[in-house]
Amino acid sequence: MTSTRTGRWVRLDGTTNTRDLGGLPTSDGGRTAAGRILRSDNLQTLSGDDVERLVRGVGLRQVIDLRTTAEILLEGRGPLRRVPDVEHRHFSLLPERGHHTDVFAVEEDDVALDLPAGWAESLLPRQVAEHDEGEHPAVRSYLGYLGHRADNVVGALRALTRAPGASVVHCAAGKDRTGVVCALSLAVAGVPHEEIVADYAMTAEIIDALVAKLAASPTYADDMVSRDVASHTPRAETMDRVLTLLDERHGGPIGWLHAHGFGADEQAALRARLRD
Repeated sequence: MTSTRTGRWVRLDGTTNTRDLGGLPTSDGGRTAAGRILRSDNLQTLSGDDVERLVRGVGLRQVIDLRTTAEILLEGRGPLRRVPDVEHRHFSLLPERGHHTDVFAVEEDDVALDLPAGWAESLLPRQVAEHDEGEHPAVRSYLGYLGHRADNVVGALRALTRAPGASVVHCAAGKDRTGVVCALSLAVAGVPHEEIVADYAMTAEIIDALVAKLAASPTYADDMVSRDVASHTPRAETMDRVLTLLDERHGGPIGWLHAHGFGADEQAALRARLRD
């Protein structure tokens, strides 16, 4: 596939769910800026042309990886790891059964020795929040990220404020963990609730290709083939409900961020990254 930009989609040979957070309307009549923050599925299978376009064309200088340590070790080093100008930061949104102070310093040859015990139980985004038993499972998962890994949610946003060039936020599919971090980023930029929901739901447009891509990886194949495509498809109601609960419980995403140490100065820095 030739790499082309169609609207906000960034069409690459090695990814299925890459798009730019630029071009979204804001509540004050503006729009988010293109080429600042991208969201994506796993970057392991980028082609040489993809890397060239991202680094030289988009100006990519930072990768925010939301996968678990186990996922990173099992998938191995992606092609962007060979680019010295691109910084990689790791912020898992799931509980870790083991600990690496610098997961990107661990070589693939050490996988058999370094995989945390019980890694398979926490490989995919099934973490759920307590006290929300009545909510949809996906909503509970997203609340679980915010409840159990608030430190890494904030850490990812903090890293985005400090990037010298364009950043890409990704997990495996680029819809759940990436969706939550990007939703908070867009809220800080002043993108209204309904537009954040619409951005989240865009992944449904390419879900068949995304599931097929993940099914080709031994890391994710079992989960992909054990459930139908519909169960993997993001629903607008999921993100709508998460944002509504943040409104009710914290005064919105901004209130949640304030409560977890991401204050006005850092919010202003992230807003500046996403706005002209």
